[in-house]
Amino acid sequence: MTAQNPSARDRFLGLLRASVADGTLVKLTLGKHRGTDPTLQNLFVRPVTLKAGPHLSLVWHHATRDITKNHSPAEALALLEPLIGADFLDAHLFTPAQTIQLADTPGGAARLSVKTAATAPAPPPAGHDREKSHLIAADAPWLHALGVTNAQGRPREGQAAKFRQINKFAELFTHLLSDAGLDAETHSSASSLRVVDAGCGKGYLTFAISALLGERATVHGIEARPELVALCNEVAAGHGFAPRLTFTAGTIEETSLESVDALIALHACDTATDDALAKGIAAGAQLIVVAPCCQKELRAQLTAPPVLTGPLRHGIFQERQAEFVTDALRAELLEWCGYRTKVLEFISTEHTAKNLMIAAVKVRPPGDAADARRVRQLAAFYGIHTQRLASHLGLKLDPA
Repeated sequence: MTAQNPSARDRFLGLLRASVADGTLVKLTLGKHRGTDPTLQNLFVRPVTLKAGPHLSLVWHHATRDITKNHSPAEALALLEPLIGADFLDAHLFTPAQTIQLADTPGGAARLSVKTAATAPAPPPAGHDREKSHLIAADAPWLHALGVTNAQGRPREGQAAKFRQINKFAELFTHLLSDAGLDAETHSSASSLRVVDAGCGKGYLTFAISALLGERATVHGIEARPELVALCNEVAAGHGFAPRLTFTAGTIEETSLESVDALIALHACDTATDDALAKGIAAGAQLIVVAPCCQKELRAQLTAPPVLTGPLRHGIFQERQAEFVTDALRAELLEWCGYRTKVLEFISTEHTAKNLMIAAVKVRPPGDAADARRVRQLAAFYGIHTQRLASHLGLKLDPA
């Protein structure tokens, strides 16, 4: 009796298992989600090396958040295989030799297509203990010039967490650009992207953005400390980034912005985050990304419901409530301005407690009455009468 030919899905799963087993998996992407969770959009899988050994990192990309979980290869395959061709109707498997696509339909038909090594990703470094690949390579000369890595292209002592933070941001920013229609595949403008980093500090992430986007973007960093601005401009000029990467001295509030495509402001203290958000909105930014810190402005105004009086005698609960209310109001105000917001974890809390990120993509005209009502209801619930971003935007929190 002749054996039945394996289906396209079975062949794809066999190739996936083989790539995991022999260590040639570069990445796996699953799209066209048709599962029960309407917020889930796609799933990204890549190999990582942890202290416990080789694992697969699964990033579940939802409409308003990303969830990352690491699994052993066997656990990951057991989780992934039932999803391929069922919950996800499209799958791309990348190895050094091939790019394999499984395209499925709700009716069950499937087709397998294979592209050769000429269009496949570059292979990962050889060897049993190969280094994890990064969007920003550790041997990038500008990282050495900024003091993150040594002359051998390794993170300096005490800088390993900074290097991981840079790469985590680069990964997140790549996904966010795609969400905002600003990636190379969807952004059709003949002019280069205009990106502003407000409160850029020593410029680690500003350089990372410029390195990621290359000639297709002009990137500008704003920093209040002139000595850091001078250092960053010197490094940019000395490592081939100028003139597409520049830095100027000044505060976020005082800086005038005309028109930008994307604005970021990471760890701008207290109301400086509100200033950055207002600047990005006024400049028509399609994408705004902030990581707030030191949310102090609303603490004195907070009058939570009586049931919370007892718990809020503890200072740490007061601080966390102020952080929540401040950032929740910011997210709602962005929605009122026509942005779709996503609140997610930036990096692990083992590196910094200030790990919340608000990402906003412009999707519609501003001024929706229902959005304004939600903002005012949230403010009224906590006794908030004024807030910096609301004032910048001209939205009175007291409806009277």
